[in-house]
Amino acid sequence: MKSEELEKIEEGALFVADAHYPHHGDAFLHLLKRLERGDLVVPQLFLMGDIFDLLFGYNDYIQTFSAEAIALLKLLSQKIDIYYFEGNHDFLLKNIFTNIKIYPREQQPVRFDLEGKSVGLSHGDKYGLGISYDLYCLLLRNRYLITALRPFGKWLIDDRIAKLKQKNICLPMEHFSKRAEKIMAAYSRVDMVIEGHYHQGERIGNYLSLPSLACQEKVAVVRDSEIIFVSMKEL
Repeated sequence: MKSEELEKIEEGALFVADAHYPHHGDAFLHLLKRLERGDLVVPQLFLMGDIFDLLFGYNDYIQTFSAEAIALLKLLSQKIDIYYFEGNHDFLLKNIFTNIKIYPREQQPVRFDLEGKSVGLSHGDKYGLGISYDLYCLLLRNRYLITALRPFGKWLIDDRIAKLKQKNICLPMEHFSKRAEKIMAAYSRVDMVIEGHYHQGERIGNYLSLPSLACQEKVAVVRDSEIIFVSMKEL
């Protein structure tokens, strides 16, 4: 039987998670501008979800809050390979980013190859959060519901954004290593797991909880075939 050929994570690839733009800082916008100017050159850009604090397709109004970043991402997608793993704050994105490889929640995790190692990639809200959360996510990402609510969209979006602006998203999680072990157990055929969502910036065995760009002001980069966390100041 022919073995499955996985897409490769290249040397220098950049991983960004949980920027929660624009309500929790401009680090993501500054990063996009550096990439567009050529001050920072990467072969691949992995966006690991919750990049935007609230963004979804089939609604023009929600895009006005992040118009500059959206436009830059569209430009960059013509130059480099971008992989976007939808989060719980940004979804139905194929309608917006037609030239970016989008992975909805139901398609995650996705396996990639890193120097012969099988790496499972996901935003991080797929395992261990319960049936009620799964149902919530299914409802939230329903294109037809989003379309049906369009007449009330501006009021609903304004109300939600007002609440998101006040939310404290940078909290350490107690006993996170136990959660990481349960998540790892849900994966199959992988040597390593890379996720965002939890804003922890920890490496627990073969589980990498990516740092939040909004909280730790760090990203992850592939250097010498290893994935390391790097502060924005050192990038």
